[in-house]
Amino acid sequence: MDQPNNNNNEEGWVWVIVYESDDEGHYLGLYDDEEDLHFIQAFNTKDDAQECFLSLPREKGKKYEVQAVHIEELTEDAEKAGFVVAILESGEEEE
Repeated sequence: MDQPNNNNNEEGWVWVIVYESDDEGHYLGLYDDEEDLHFIQAFNTKDDAQECFLSLPREKGKKYEVQAVHIEELTEDAEKAGFVVAILESGEEEE
């Protein structure tokens, strides 16, 4: 199976933060009070995902990691769970 490299987004692949709970993997989902919206953050590069991961709320005792997932699979899983996918880009501007 093809997967994206660390920094270049191969077509259809994004990077997400996942965690293990009860021996099952889950996407890290968040809730926005202002928008009343449950969402899963996705990133075009592994570096962006790892940078954002450092500022996200985490529960003690859970193992978190950044993984690549195909956007179609992520979107399908998110919709089933009542979430939307938010693709975030780096805060740095490219020249």
